Amino acid sequence: MNMARNIEIKVRMTDRAQVLTRLTPLATSGPTEIAQDDTFFRCASGRLKLRDFGDGTGELIHYHRADEAGPKASSYVRSPTAEPDTLRQALTLAHGQIGRVRKQRTLYMIGRTRVHLDRVVDLGDYLELEVVLADHEADASGTQEAQDIMAALGIAPASLVQGAYLDLLAAGR
Repeated sequence: MNMARNIEIKVRMTDRAQVLTRLTPLATSGPTEIAQDDTFFRCASGRLKLRDFGDGTGELIHYHRADEAGPKASSYVRSPTAEPDTLRQALTLAHGQIGRVRKQRTLYMIGRTRVHLDRVVDLGDYLELEVVLADHEADASGTQEAQDIMAALGIAPASLVQGAYLDLLAAGR
């Protein structure tokens, strides 16, 4: 089975307005506002989360990603659902919840790269880049693209954070 892959980075944003000033002329689409309520479940390998969009739709996502700062590869499988509430209940009963992350995401695109400006409840403002890779594309080309966009947005490598929002919430950051 081929899993979709991307290269991701996450940065704590200290000046959203400055990022928007640099992002807006580069964006090929956006902004699109998306509410996301992610519930994470115990799972033997990788991470399993149910994303509820708050409009009666959602998606179950399983992914593998290294917990390190800097550009990193992520492989994932997404499955849409029209019943996120009952799916959350079933998965909670079967596996147990390990946490929840609620955020308001503003999505922009720069070519094939998803640029997320996230306002995460109890965490603050973050920027994520996801460079979507072609099936047999080397990670290195996506990593270079992420680094080029970081430079264009004025993001210093020192501002990169490691781990998922779930981890940052658990650590009290």
